[in-house]
Amino acid sequence: MLSSLAVQLRQSLSILQKQEIQTAAAALGGSWAANVRVGDDCAAIPDRGGYLLLAAEGMLPQLVESDPWFAGWCAVMVNLSDIAAMGGRAIAVVDALWSRSTDEIDRVWAGMNAAAQAYSVPIVGGHTNCHSPYSALAVAILGRATQLITSFDAQPGDALLVATDFRGKPHPNYPFWNAATDADPIQLRENLAILPYLAEGGLCAAGKDISMGGILGTLLMLLETSGCGAILDLDRIPCPPELSIDRWLITFPSYGFLLSVQPENIAAVRANFHQQNLVCEVVGTVQTEPQLVLRSRSAPGTVSPLESTVFWDFRQQPLTGFSSR
Repeated sequence: MLSSLAVQLRQSLSILQKQEIQTAAAALGGSWAANVRVGDDCAAIPDRGGYLLLAAEGMLPQLVESDPWFAGWCAVMVNLSDIAAMGGRAIAVVDALWSRSTDEIDRVWAGMNAAAQAYSVPIVGGHTNCHSPYSALAVAILGRATQLITSFDAQPGDALLVATDFRGKPHPNYPFWNAATDADPIQLRENLAILPYLAEGGLCAAGKDISMGGILGTLLMLLETSGCGAILDLDRIPCPPELSIDRWLITFPSYGFLLSVQPENIAAVRANFHQQNLVCEVVGTVQTEPQLVLRSRSAPGTVSPLESTVFWDFRQQPLTGFSSR
């Protein structure tokens, strides 16, 4: 039943944790810079006819503890994804790293250096502490864009597209789809370069990278900042054969973008991803009503009845607290 699936997904940790962002929205209050909209994948700071992009991510402490190399790789990768998601190109990375010993920190550094080399983005500074009572890692990144893809500009009537890479495998312990660590570095760079190309060509002005909230959590954030809603067709969402759809909906895909695209640009946007052997499909439609509605047939691929359920109503419940309304 679709309603049961909605209840299950609504209570997932990856969705619930997004609500913690409301603490940031409340703390910032009216102190936001007038020319920088807060709530995007990066802070987009107007500069010399374009934008400086500034983003930061912290790694899950248990990931740093249990898989330090992968945590180091992911710390760089997820920030690069944020820059690309806004139509930008990365310039440099800095980090803040705590550990209990130099032995622990070496494995994190190995992962960060491997990712920095693969994506050809230098690590240029940061902070290091090897006498901490715990292990922790956070990374910040600087980039530049001439035209933005932003979370604030999804429009009713836009098509929702998911772009991702199925050439990967699930992480054994975390909701990660790893399509990066074994990939060719040139492929990784070319895949990210699609996003600024779309922005600069006027093919896409709104979207987000698919984050730890998966497709569902990312779509909720996009709709909240844009002040609109959407219908998401679960039967149309491409899913790796190794995963069930309920797991895939809340998985971080390592390479994944949710784009809000005007109908006349759909074919061109899909073609750019398909040319690099990436998956890109239309999965829904943006609407005026500020709700996320899930839609599915009880037996996909048949003529069985089409079910729908309201997954989230922003008039009753905010997600992050950052909204254009």
